Amino acid sequence: MTDFQQMNRTRLRWPETLWVIRHGQSAGNVARDEADARGAHRIALDHRDVDVPLSPLGREQATALGHWFASGEEGARPDVVLASPYVRAVQTAELFREAGGCDPALRICIDERLREKEFGILDGLTTSGIHRFQPDQAQFRKVLGKFYHRPPGGESWVDVIFRLRALLDTISLHYAGKRVMIVAHQVVVLCLRYIIEGMTEAEILAIDREADVANCAITQYRWDWHATGDGALVLERYNVVAPMIREGTPATRAPDEMVASRG
Repeated sequence: MTDFQQMNRTRLRWPETLWVIRHGQSAGNVARDEADARGAHRIALDHRDVDVPLSPLGREQATALGHWFASGEEGARPDVVLASPYVRAVQTAELFREAGGCDPALRICIDERLREKEFGILDGLTTSGIHRFQPDQAQFRKVLGKFYHRPPGGESWVDVIFRLRALLDTISLHYAGKRVMIVAHQVVVLCLRYIIEGMTEAEILAIDREADVANCAITQYRWDWHATGDGALVLERYNVVAPMIREGTPATRAPDEMVASRG
């Protein structure tokens, strides 16, 4: 086998380009901000978390992202779009497609492994609400840290990472050599970075502390067959909000935590 053939064989192990996008601002993000501002214990939403739609601003952000890809600023558009089954992620992907971000005939592939982190009994509570109604869980989280704490009925970051490892196996098997976009949630973006870049708990939590992942921000990897001797996905950009800046659409960074219904 020639060096050229070997490089091509290695290159096909993973997508040529991988974009990881957080959904646009949701009604849950807005409701959480309002609850925090009032000092409320619960977030006022009438939907299940899975059914929370985009806010009007979130729809603008998703459209701006589509226009950015349609304009050629990215150099190429995705061949494959994978989305969390949550309404806010699916709407983001659909608006992206409608705005020309990908082929209008491209089917958006829904994958349940990209869903939001499950919050269990903490669902719908603000931070103050957790301390008020679930003080034991607040203490467990303090002791264990957010990476390992699993509320009853919910997930830890490690649980999310476990399902995302399986997702990446599927991507490697079916979409090697293609341009792939993932539309999901803040914790999913961070946990994918943890897996792809081989991070430690301390390293990914340090990134998390620096800033929330912005709504519709671009995180991008490219396959580099020179990396690590065997080739690897290499981070090119993280948390980029240039599409929103280009269209004058406000960028938002509200965290995705405990934003489901009042119960």
